[in-house]
Amino acid sequence: MNTARRLYETMLLAAQAHARWDLEVSRNILASRKRLILLLVLAVPAILVSVGMAADLPLPEILGGKKAYSPAFYTPEIFLVSIAIGLCAGLITGCIGAGGGFIITPALMSAGIKGILAVGTDLFHIFAKAIMGTAVHRKLGNVSVALALAFLVGSGVGVTGGGVINRWIYELNPVLSDTFISLIYVVLLGFLGIYAMLDFIRLSKAGGGVDAHGGESGGGGLPEKLQKTAIPPMITFDTDLVPGGKRISAWFVGTCGAVVGFMAAIMGVGGGFLTFPMFVYILGVSSFTTVGTDILQIIFTAGYASISQYAIYGFIFYTLAMGMLLGSLLGIQVGALTTKLVPGIYIRGFYATAILAGFANRLFALPGKLAAMKIANIPPSVSAFCAQVGNWSFFICVGVFGVWVIGTFLIRINQLRGE
Repeated sequence: MNTARRLYETMLLAAQAHARWDLEVSRNILASRKRLILLLVLAVPAILVSVGMAADLPLPEILGGKKAYSPAFYTPEIFLVSIAIGLCAGLITGCIGAGGGFIITPALMSAGIKGILAVGTDLFHIFAKAIMGTAVHRKLGNVSVALALAFLVGSGVGVTGGGVINRWIYELNPVLSDTFISLIYVVLLGFLGIYAMLDFIRLSKAGGGVDAHGGESGGGGLPEKLQKTAIPPMITFDTDLVPGGKRISAWFVGTCGAVVGFMAAIMGVGGGFLTFPMFVYILGVSSFTTVGTDILQIIFTAGYASISQYAIYGFIFYTLAMGMLLGSLLGIQVGALTTKLVPGIYIRGFYATAILAGFANRLFALPGKLAAMKIANIPPSVSAFCAQVGNWSFFICVGVFGVWVIGTFLIRINQLRGE
């Protein structure tokens, strides 16, 4: 029980670190005229496709014609849904400080997008945002080059493996592919959501105080054992923080990178939520160095995965990615500002609810998938009802949260201006 709670707390810290990066990237884009112009240029094809589809005009296949992206069919409504999904994910990330990225793939799948296409599109959306908004020059002092290189080599191996497995399962059976991705999200979101809700209940009974999860735990235990295991080549890091620095085998760093890359390619979440706990609690790297290295990891992992494992095989929906990017840039700013107006205990409650909504959504989608593969003898009416319950509960939950955040922001905007 203590180990599971420890794992939850480290993953929560990782998600919070990723949310801070996401907020910084969004602000960098919105604060630069050149980046805004680039964003508009990239968004033009998506907007033109939506207008063209609404007017029933013939379109080039590469932009979203009926034969493009064979796993899905594009409509103007899907583009608007992608903006709404990006907006809600941004609101959750900005307001809660964690967890927004976890709902994107389940939300896209609920909107009718096949799982492998949702994964590839989400990775491309993360990559586009990272390239446009990351001010790498500000963070280079925090990066151990040797540590980053070993991690990225492992990440490349993991991404390749995850991409190959995802495509192989899809080619074997598209329904099995959706089931596989859904099962992964059921396990991950179920674990995070249950512990987040237990935390919320515990804090509510304690009077609403938000406890800190404590600092990093880089010393002793597993990190110390790994650092004492001298398997060449050895990497020296944290020289600015520890006299003489710390040393660890590149093989351990590469293995962690492989795990992060594999999960990123399978789930489409960029891997940021795993990098932090692995660096700090397994390798014993300081959070100061971890943050800088994580930025490079996100750019490389999301870029390599989206392009080499999904884009060239037709599993990226460019117009959807642009819609999510537009929505998330607005949502994360509004969410971050609204945080100043909302008690911390409510934020914890919303985080738990949002994660559990994503869990329920994928869980209730499984009966239909299992019936389609003839693994379980479930009547079509039952599986269809379960899918509707999962979709409606998910979108109602996320929608209510979105309306509440935006409403709070608009009603109390004068208070924000004063601050």
